[in-house]
Amino acid sequence: MSGYKKTFLVQTAIVAVLGVMLSTAAIAADNTEIEGFIEARTGENMIVKTSNGSRIVVLLTDTTEVGQIQGMLQVRRKDMSMAALIPGLQVKVEGTLNNENQLVATKVAFKGNDLERAQSTEAGMHETKAQAQQNKEDIEQQQQQVAANRAGLEQQQQQAAANKAAIDAAMARFGQLDDYYILDEVTVYFENGKVDVDPKYTPQLVALTEKAKGVNGYMVEVKGYASSSGSTEFNQQLSEDRAGQVTNILIQQGHIPLTRMLAPGAMGESHQVGNDQTEQGEAANRRVVVRLLQNKAVAGF
Repeated sequence: MSGYKKTFLVQTAIVAVLGVMLSTAAIAADNTEIEGFIEARTGENMIVKTSNGSRIVVLLTDTTEVGQIQGMLQVRRKDMSMAALIPGLQVKVEGTLNNENQLVATKVAFKGNDLERAQSTEAGMHETKAQAQQNKEDIEQQQQQVAANRAGLEQQQQQAAANKAAIDAAMARFGQLDDYYILDEVTVYFENGKVDVDPKYTPQLVALTEKAKGVNGYMVEVKGYASSSGSTEFNQQLSEDRAGQVTNILIQQGHIPLTRMLAPGAMGESHQVGNDQTEQGEAANRRVVVRLLQNKAVAGF
């Protein structure tokens, strides 16, 4: 075979290999899918921690579809607001990687009652981030000792595994959520059985939104409540409608982006602050509480 033919064949083979590699890379870039829980979120940015410990930055856009998978067979999908994507929520994300290796989300889904569990985890969290970090540092120190002292390798590995299991259990329980700074709060009260917001509260709500726009990594939380007068089902719906009315004011008149809103909480008859045996107590429980929050983990993100 002549030298020219050999060169031609080699060049052809190289082009074919490069074509396969580029094609494979293009397919991989077209669609990426990850599963994990939301470790932190600030506006359109989320940090999702996968089961293998990787942390992926996920970018939310106005076209990102958010849905809750429902039913025993997990085949029904309910469209949800982007505000439902709170820290601690187990999610499945589909999208494409950008040039900075960030995942631009096209779809975000979560199953069943994961949102309710994430909210409960957030409300019941007691362990601090500082303690979790200290535990993590202990593990890293033990792992370094394993590398330095081969004689005690087995014992140290067992200890490191035990400590890591304890940390993972704590993280699973508390969803690796950080405390929030509560920077401001407005409480809106309602007439019995009513959901309309008294216009006198509008300036207070708008003032909170103006303050929010000067806060790095802010989020706005809205929780609706009802007194125990009437049926539990009716009061649950009442608290949801009240929270929705207040949320509309924050978005439409305060111009708060959806990406800055936590999922409005319908708390029903829970967390009673007044004695429902009295008229004053009932009035105190017919309320919506709006809080301006700053997540300590992402304040400087």
